[in-house]
Amino acid sequence: MSTPLYDALKKFSGSRPLRMAMPGHKGKPIPGMGTEYSELDFTELPPTGNLYAPGGPIEQAEGLWAKEWGADHCLFLTGGSTQGIHTALLCGGKPGDTILVDRVSHRSIHTGMALLDLQPVWLERPWLAEAGIVGPIAPEAVEQALSCGKNIKTVCITSPTYYGVLSDVAEIARICHAHGAKLIVDAAHGAHLHLLGENCMKDADLVVVSAHKTLRAPGQSALLFAREPVTMEQLRAASMTFATSSPSYPMMAALDCVRAYYTDTGRSAYQKTAELTGALRRDYPSLKDTDGLLDPTRFTLCVEDGFAVEAALQQQNIYPEMADAGHVVFILTDCDGPEEFQRLRAGLDSLGLRKKQRRGSTLPPLPPLPETGASPRQAAFGEKKYVPFEQAAGEIAAEQLAPYPPGVPVVAPGEQIQKKALSYLGQIGYNKDVIACLVRQEGKG
Repeated sequence: MSTPLYDALKKFSGSRPLRMAMPGHKGKPIPGMGTEYSELDFTELPPTGNLYAPGGPIEQAEGLWAKEWGADHCLFLTGGSTQGIHTALLCGGKPGDTILVDRVSHRSIHTGMALLDLQPVWLERPWLAEAGIVGPIAPEAVEQALSCGKNIKTVCITSPTYYGVLSDVAEIARICHAHGAKLIVDAAHGAHLHLLGENCMKDADLVVVSAHKTLRAPGQSALLFAREPVTMEQLRAASMTFATSSPSYPMMAALDCVRAYYTDTGRSAYQKTAELTGALRRDYPSLKDTDGLLDPTRFTLCVEDGFAVEAALQQQNIYPEMADAGHVVFILTDCDGPEEFQRLRAGLDSLGLRKKQRRGSTLPPLPPLPETGASPRQAAFGEKKYVPFEQAAGEIAAEQLAPYPPGVPVVAPGEQIQKKALSYLGQIGYNKDVIACLVRQEGKG
């Protein structure tokens, strides 16, 4: 398969250039390591290309990603999906805009709103009491929010969620476009879904995926896909606002090789992972996919005490992605074959979980949305004080109050902390001694 960037770096390295430029290791071994990494680690030179300029092997590699994943453009990200979210928010509108935001949002969306002074209108999700999680976004909720007369031109949602819940991106995109709004999808946990027939790149305007989360890519490597009228020039210009001017060439070369692998043989491997995950769901108490609204490879175990199960598995050298009071979440990829699945099964069997009946969740529903006391920007950059958790009722939060992961805010920055929220956080095992709150300015509430 074609790997234009990797091939260009290998060819240039093989020519033994006199490297009188960054990085300082000059292609020599990094102490304690070999040369496999450093020999591909260059800066912007004519043979290597420039991430922020057109032409060259980087743009060729990005173009192959866009073509394969069904988008018009693709931008390599070496600062993770956080960099991609900030870039997408800037491409989606302009500072000061009002934005419709999924309440199930990663903290990068909150920091992005603060940096760009965006004003959120929150999009709530239904509570699934039996499962103990929030469900998919209802398209009619998006329609209602966009019809409220607030001149919303950007909508930002998360699909899939940490638990693997998918929303109907195609229908939500149709509604957004009918109202003249752009749709941003935080699909950080969904880079692999294209391989399984779920592709939101062809519907949404901007889609961010973390290649390192579910594909065979190194940490922090991610991708931002876009559809016209968003242009490649806009992606590059917006990204330069938030990204390093020295992106990692080995990371970008890895993205090039990863795409080639999945275009060639990796797709069938991921389909096998989906089959093995389906068998796990049948044999253990877990979220079941009855409506096609779950990531086929996300295994979310439903238990009475997720923290205890996670700790017990860690004692067996098995490390899940996350746990909460009622769930344990496992990220399964094409790197998990029959041997890894069998080892996981053995660990679950040792805890007596095989064929165990799944009970309804005892997790309480999320409390009502708090009142807003300050904008995200005011909350991020205003003067702060630290208040004991049990004394914080009535204060304005300067930080998210959210178990992390998954990072869904019970109280978002700039919102008033209510007793109900503190009670809920206590119920679900959220443990925090002090909370960062805004110092109220005289005459400003």
